[in-house]
Amino acid sequence: QVQLVESGGGLVQPGGSLRLSCAASGSIFKIYVMGWYRQAPGKERELVARITSGGSANYTDSVKGRFTISRDNAKNTVYLQMNSLKPEDTALYYCNADLAPRGSGVMFDYWGQGTQVTVSS
Repeated sequence: QVQLVESGGGLVQPGGSLRLSCAASGSIFKIYVMGWYRQAPGKERELVARITSGGSANYTDSVKGRFTISRDNAKNTVYLQMNSLKPEDTALYYCNADLAPRGSGVMFDYWGQGTQVTVSS
């Protein structure tokens, strides 16, 4: 059984910072891409940032220059450093991983349960 567990969300004032973490656990053969998505009330889920196992990252335009995604392959963990936060960043943030469970030979898409980020004064 593979699980993704996020942490690090919370309430922060505009201009503040938060760091999200997501650890993948279980019987894992290989993790390919890890990423962060977010969903605000009344809106569709959107990609925030994603990073390959080799460290290549891409970001949605609205967070470029403010957010940084990174990963520790040895720990099966992905991070999202969020700086200069704005009220419009308020959303439920989900961790995502494309990974192959041990023994399956097939890549699957896994999601965490979500962590709330609220930016408000």
